[in-house]
Amino acid sequence: MLDYSEPVAKLIDEFKRLPGIGGKSAQRLAFYVLRRPLAEVEQFASALLEVKAKIVFCTVCNNLTDVNPCLYCTDPKRDRSIICVVEEPYNLVAVEKTRSYRGLYHILHGTLSPMRGIGPDELMLANLLPRLRPENNEGVEIKELIVATNPNTEGEATANYIARLLKPLGLLVTRIAMGMPVGADLEFVDEVTMDKALTNRHAI
Repeated sequence: MLDYSEPVAKLIDEFKRLPGIGGKSAQRLAFYVLRRPLAEVEQFASALLEVKAKIVFCTVCNNLTDVNPCLYCTDPKRDRSIICVVEEPYNLVAVEKTRSYRGLYHILHGTLSPMRGIGPDELMLANLLPRLRPENNEGVEIKELIVATNPNTEGEATANYIARLLKPLGLLVTRIAMGMPVGADLEFVDEVTMDKALTNRHAI
């Protein structure tokens, strides 16, 4: 960064801290900001500060929200007998886009990863067990808990851990089906995906 003035170099360094942003992308973002009018940059900076000041974790499901509990937890139209466990808040959005799921959510904010030093205590699991009691769920008994973690090593490990954790309770714990994505060509599907597709086959 010696080729740039100190303020520009600092801005590039800050952009490089963002996930998925390398040196060249950070430079492009920094110079994009420099080209924008002051009012736009102030608006951008204001949005960053506002989101840090106003967004909190929902004390029920751990969703990111500006009202606590969040809108999903307080929606009277949602089915309180089903909870879908996802890794991140943006996974919740993906499920909601289907318009077919009307239950509640629980966000873990990560997955188990011993290699990265992430164990059960680092995930937001502590408030899951209390939610399963009817007295903490507006008197409604939980009938099913859907584990919708990603179909990778860490997601599978997390799903298995949650299943083992809840097994003594006798609660129905299900895993989202995995296999062939819609529109995919069999020729280009890897063996793990094909195996999952065959395992999760159903009658037509």
